[in-house]
Amino acid sequence: MMKMPVLFIGHGSPINIVSDNSYTQSLTMLGRTLPEPQAVLVISAHWQTRSTYISCSKKPTTIYDFYGFPEELYQVTYNCPGAPEKASLVQALTNGKILGDYERGLDHAAWSVLKHMYPDANIPVMEMSLDVMKSPQDHYEMGKKFTALRNEGILILGSGNMVHNLSKVNFAQLYGDEYPWAVQCDSNMAELIVKGDHASLIDYQQLPNAKLAIPTNEHYLPMLYALALQEENDTLEFTCTDMQNGSISMRSFIIDERK
Repeated sequence: MMKMPVLFIGHGSPINIVSDNSYTQSLTMLGRTLPEPQAVLVISAHWQTRSTYISCSKKPTTIYDFYGFPEELYQVTYNCPGAPEKASLVQALTNGKILGDYERGLDHAAWSVLKHMYPDANIPVMEMSLDVMKSPQDHYEMGKKFTALRNEGILILGSGNMVHNLSKVNFAQLYGDEYPWAVQCDSNMAELIVKGDHASLIDYQQLPNAKLAIPTNEHYLPMLYALALQEENDTLEFTCTDMQNGSISMRSFIIDERK
């Protein structure tokens, strides 16, 4: 079986759900060019728990975990199948340290991205939470345990944002007027990603402007899971480098076997 690539996808304003822009076009292109997975595992910035959980629902519901947006967004559904059998495989890799949640649906960190990648909603999807008790290093080490999943037809997708400061967001303008500190921090982290300097990215608090760019780390941590799965012969390519709403980096990348 072909080794599956790994993705980190920046997800931003829910308005992207119904938008056609360079970011959503990059997602559509990924869906068209990636090998078709047997299932998708989404590490979600929007599911924070004590201990780590994985969704095991056969028919996950669509969770609308956003407020104050146009009514049309709450009419969009993503009725994909779940992946309970694959979820059991993920649990086995950690000797049962990941707990099953049989009620959890898919929040918009998952379905707002997958809607553009797989609009037919025909790929089984499971979602994993972030344990708030774990350190960035702990999350990175957890990611390493999932290496074998790439050989099982599972597409691992970290969904978050490298730069994410909601207190500074310009909701009135999706593109333009980016904060200089947001652009600089995004650029600095991109350089570290290209260099493969994972240690500096794990210890992100030491980076310039980190307090502004990453005031809380739930959106940052899914990227560490993706980087943890990078192997020696893999290539890394940025698939989107947009900045939206002034303070949200949509930078996304794919890790794949060297061609």
